[in-house]
Amino acid sequence: MTTGRPELALGTHGRIHLSQAAGIWRARVRVRDFDGVTRQLQRAAKTRGGAEQALQLALRDRGRSGAAELITGDSRVADVAAQWFTALESQSPSTRQAYADQLRRQILPALGKVRIRELSVGLVDRHLATIRAQHGPATARVCRSVLSGICGLAVRHDALPTNPCRDVARIPGTPKRRPTALTATEVRELHTALLQNPRAVTLDLPDLVAFLAATGARIGEACAVSWHDVDLEAGTVHLHGTVLRLKGQGLVVGRSKSPSGDRIIEPPPWCMQMLRSRAGARSRGAVAAVFPAPFSGGLRDPSNTRRGLRQAFDAAGRTDLTSHVFRRTVATLMDAAGMSARDAADQFGHAHPSLTLDHYMGRRARSTGAATVLQELDLWPDDQQPPSTIWIIPRSDA
Repeated sequence: MTTGRPELALGTHGRIHLSQAAGIWRARVRVRDFDGVTRQLQRAAKTRGGAEQALQLALRDRGRSGAAELITGDSRVADVAAQWFTALESQSPSTRQAYADQLRRQILPALGKVRIRELSVGLVDRHLATIRAQHGPATARVCRSVLSGICGLAVRHDALPTNPCRDVARIPGTPKRRPTALTATEVRELHTALLQNPRAVTLDLPDLVAFLAATGARIGEACAVSWHDVDLEAGTVHLHGTVLRLKGQGLVVGRSKSPSGDRIIEPPPWCMQMLRSRAGARSRGAVAAVFPAPFSGGLRDPSNTRRGLRQAFDAAGRTDLTSHVFRRTVATLMDAAGMSARDAADQFGHAHPSLTLDHYMGRRARSTGAATVLQELDLWPDDQQPPSTIWIIPRSDA
């Protein structure tokens, strides 16, 4: 008993047959498409090589799905990475830039020419171990996320049976320092030291530090706050963006990474009094930012601001502090007052503490209770006057 010809696998083709008639060469082949139907594909040319090449190009073009090439085990990592990155339109600009940087610096130079089917757990694990040794665990984790996304796309195209990034070794981090939080007295002492530091006053750091201590906002969020976000009558501030430096664009205000980062908060009364004072001293035609760059008057660069804060803290004898200390301080004060983790999450724009709360309770709460607790800091007494240095410089073209 004879058996029939074995069926072609999905997406494959059989042997190419060449024939000549009336001076024309024809190349034909059987192709089994992804709908399970086997079809015959044929191309003709004046030469044998021309007909075969034309058929090979036709086979290549059939492997395209819309504008994107079909991903197979023979696809290069660089090609799959390009498709994966193109689909990241929903990610924040800062995340896209971080992924693009690691693709360019770490992944494509080492793995770009590797075929997808060659991405084993061992190969990925060794690559990540090298990155960790040379650039640290934080960079290695970003690269693992990028490679996991690339491999996940390949798995969805049946180019890989499983995602090898799931089984790589855990990337241990460096031992974390114990979180530092300040007492209300220490915050007031630090703020006084900044007011007495001419360089810090010139850089408009005292008011910025007061805002950070009153809100727990991130540096980038504070730099992004505009006067349109401040409601002096209601006593609220709308935090919904962050200042980013993007290649080819410079400083821009990007949206919050998650919906929970878009929130309205109630700073304590002394902070609102400070903002009223700044609004009153603001030059006509000045930029909309509440805390503009001290010299250019444009958007304030978070990186430069962090550097200025470190120098000011060092001058005040607090070499152990970073700008993040104010978020920890606000959280500690709220915890000491008996407020819940949910109140803190609303204040800081965190997506957690729990999935249930995220999905079944409304966010963007303004009355987190932080205003009452943070009134204890009182960095802006009623008799406080703006420093003599002019810290709002309008743009020359305003």
